[in-house]
Amino acid sequence: MPFMSAPVVKRRNILHAGAACAVAALSSRSALALAGRPTGAGGMTTLLRPGPARVRMVGDGYPASEVWAYSGTVPGPALRLRQGTPFRTAVENRLTENTTVHWHGIRLPNAMDGVPGLTQKSISPGERFDYSFTPPDAGTFWYHSHDDSLVQMGRGLAGALIVEEAEPPAVDRELLWTIQDWRLTNDAQIAAGFNNRMETAMDGRVGNTVTINGRVSGTVPVRAGERIRLRLINAAIARLMALRFEGHRPVIVALDGQPCEPHEPADGRVLLGPAMRADVMLDMQGQPGRSYRVVDDFYDRLTYTLARLSYDKAPPLRQHPSDAPLRLPPNPLPRPDLSSAVVQEVRMQGGMMGGMGMTGMGADAAWAINGQSMTGDGDAGMPPLFGVERGRSCVLDFNNETAWWHPMHLHGHSFNVISRNGASVPYDEWATPYSSGLASRCGSHLSPIIRETGCCIAT
Repeated sequence: MPFMSAPVVKRRNILHAGAACAVAALSSRSALALAGRPTGAGGMTTLLRPGPARVRMVGDGYPASEVWAYSGTVPGPALRLRQGTPFRTAVENRLTENTTVHWHGIRLPNAMDGVPGLTQKSISPGERFDYSFTPPDAGTFWYHSHDDSLVQMGRGLAGALIVEEAEPPAVDRELLWTIQDWRLTNDAQIAAGFNNRMETAMDGRVGNTVTINGRVSGTVPVRAGERIRLRLINAAIARLMALRFEGHRPVIVALDGQPCEPHEPADGRVLLGPAMRADVMLDMQGQPGRSYRVVDDFYDRLTYTLARLSYDKAPPLRQHPSDAPLRLPPNPLPRPDLSSAVVQEVRMQGGMMGGMGMTGMGADAAWAINGQSMTGDGDAGMPPLFGVERGRSCVLDFNNETAWWHPMHLHGHSFNVISRNGASVPYDEWATPYSSGLASRCGSHLSPIIRETGCCIAT
């Protein structure tokens, strides 16, 4: 694991302490994540209680970490339901501060989107709010706090929301990895300093400990010849990841919850910015009895092993990779109409070593879009950058003028990426700004298109 220079858990100690429990944890946690099955045609009704909790993330050699958790678990309960069935949850706030829940990537009514002061009133301590919507799309989504989100997500408030296809692909097993990044002290507690000015103006609060399903990484038992669908969720607040599966050829079949043309990632690495998801098919063609690393080598000189794929010694389940189709069924997304689309330029500005050129910048502002800036979770009175007529397609022309990578997320919408730096995008990618080049260094250029479904787009 990479570690920062602040007082933190030492690398060797934490990995050794966590290894023994992580072997079982990755298997059992994955099984638990898949245990919450949909309730059928009636959809799902559940209860989430965000509040303080204590969890063991780094092994028995360290005390439990004090976190903020949904219903006492980190990550929060993995919620599963069928595509097109209703979802209902009551959120009872057991924190000592306000909170809301955002259902990331879901196309849903604006009133259920979870943005405090814009789509709903914050949920005060001791109060309750009921969320209700019917997901139109199948895919890998997630939920997280959207009030004081840097702190609340950084302390653990995140979980998976899986919407299953009516006809899922043929695989032998499915695994869910909700990956979170933490900055821990030597006694495995979350370090203070969430609002560090320099980090805010650079690449954010990158931690020193990465967990899969709430535990420091260990081994994942697999069998030769099986096909695994691996759902990956980057639930970190700032860490970018480039996952390399040594000895394997991962095939990406969905990005950010939306199916795409099955393809192997560039350089064999699955790139995940914060909030991004990828569904990956893995044909386990390794040798029985061997172990293969899953490595995150995004940051220079900070390469670490996220997990190990440990092969059983049993003979292969099949001698050749499964010939079952890899492509996922399409979601009912409207195709944008480029012939009548309105074009809007979106320029990302600011940050350390970046040109500011911004107006109306407050003392705490570090970034801007088209010269406008916001801090915290925004202001409902802030004017929108532009408006789009209901039912009309829109081309958003993003230009990254900063020195840093940026994820871009449009609440309540999925968008189709059509070009990056002037080159057409293959694989019919939807809602994948990071992997589409938007996150490149200064001067990166991306043109996504969306089909507007009702509200003005505000940032």
